[in-house]
Amino acid sequence: MTLYYSLVFLLLVFEMGLFMLLLVPLPFAIKRKIFTFVSENPVVAKIQYWMKITFVFILILFMDSVNRVYRVQLELSAATEQTSKGSATVMGHERLEVQARKFYSQRNMYLCGFTLFLSLILNRTYVMILEVMRLEDHLRTLEGTKKDTEESEKLAVAGKPGELAGLREQLEKKEQDLQTLKKQSEQLNKSYDELSDKYAATQKSGETRKDQ
Repeated sequence: MTLYYSLVFLLLVFEMGLFMLLLVPLPFAIKRKIFTFVSENPVVAKIQYWMKITFVFILILFMDSVNRVYRVQLELSAATEQTSKGSATVMGHERLEVQARKFYSQRNMYLCGFTLFLSLILNRTYVMILEVMRLEDHLRTLEGTKKDTEESEKLAVAGKPGELAGLREQLEKKEQDLQTLKKQSEQLNKSYDELSDKYAATQKSGETRKDQ
């Protein structure tokens, strides 16, 4: 197995472990803290961004493996036709090589396919658990058993992993841009005032010369 397919296999194992962690029954308070932390942490947002890029490469590997399986299948069918024509002793070794390449191509295809499919399942499972927690929190509110209002508000606005952190970063960037625009406008106003003062001074000096 090549290096990138080994990395895909490690990612698949990581996804399986993460899926099992999502299914572990935990108390509501602990689960709420975990989900709010995942939604607000900027590190999780960066990891999710790079994971999206990684899944794009895995999709390319999946398409390549499907193409390889198709080509190997054509070679295997051609080898079968030649074997049926009487060249079994000549084509036996080549047939085994083609079957081995078919096995490796199918393994890579299934590996990439299951990794992509499990990523979709993880995303959907996360959203479903978050919706269930919101409904449970709303039920506790109606029953009057809700204690931590701040955590409940965080859970109500929690979205995908790192979504709130990404929105906060965008808001901070916009605030920085606004501050720079304010500084630039202040500098422009100062320069405009200086130019207007100089212009007024030149006008006064010109009038005094005319009077003389």
